[in-house]
Amino acid sequence: MPKVFKSETKQKAVYESYNHLLAEWDVAYEEKVVEGSYGKTHLIIAGNPDHIPVLLFHGVGDNSAIMWIYNIKDLSKEFHVIAVDAIGGAGKSQPNENYSKGFNQVLWIEELLDALKLDRVYAIGVSYGCYLVQLFKCKLPNRFDKIVGLAGGPSVEGYKTNNLRKMPIFLPEALFPTPKNVSKLLKKLSGDGGESFIRKPALFSHWHILLKSFNNTSMMLHKTSSISKPDFKISREEGLFMLGDQDRLSYYPESIKAFEELNLNYKIVKGAGHSINHEQADLINSEIVRFLTK
Repeated sequence: MPKVFKSETKQKAVYESYNHLLAEWDVAYEEKVVEGSYGKTHLIIAGNPDHIPVLLFHGVGDNSAIMWIYNIKDLSKEFHVIAVDAIGGAGKSQPNENYSKGFNQVLWIEELLDALKLDRVYAIGVSYGCYLVQLFKCKLPNRFDKIVGLAGGPSVEGYKTNNLRKMPIFLPEALFPTPKNVSKLLKKLSGDGGESFIRKPALFSHWHILLKSFNNTSMMLHKTSSISKPDFKISREEGLFMLGDQDRLSYYPESIKAFEELNLNYKIVKGAGHSINHEQADLINSEIVRFLTK
């Protein structure tokens, strides 16, 4: 089984930094661990439990603490928010030996919903999380109502995802994560609002620690197979996608073509990069609340 972090010392550093970041959320929250077939899934829960439940899914190489820091206050006012640390990801979830034998994202989330006694939910995902919310909506349509996908395109068979363009963007900075290189990488991933990481030193520090400590191979068991066209059933009323026009990972002609041909509900946000929900948090938060509550 792949180790999530490169050493126990590095895991401890990540957890301490994670906790410091949570202290800056400025909302009341609780942490919860749910055990399932693939290990222990760590959750951060905020908002009124009588409100609509909304699951939040982060991207590869990050976690719930870092992903939702600029969104949690607005979202938790309207919804019962459950931020999920991906099994095998750079958060507090802990995979077991079954994880490396054959991880199934849909079974993982079904078990999680059952454990939380949630019949139907809304979901929001960023980057890889955008793929997950599409997968869950298509595979579990009776359990996922509305979804919001950020910083990602439609994951549909027949449309190129341009995965080959992604790795060079992280190089060489991710291999040598000095503070200077981390700043360079943030500029490559961000749009005009790239100072969002700089405004919160704890945010920058946490991502720096993740780049030094996280074992990326542990997330490789999260497959991103395209959803077949017959299975891809997301109406304009059920799904909203938002993408920055300066997102070097996700904004390209094939992605826009897919949005159009599939008649999806999407918005292009000017000046935003891949960290769209950090860079233009007020806009993203208001669009999410409007879509999920209308």
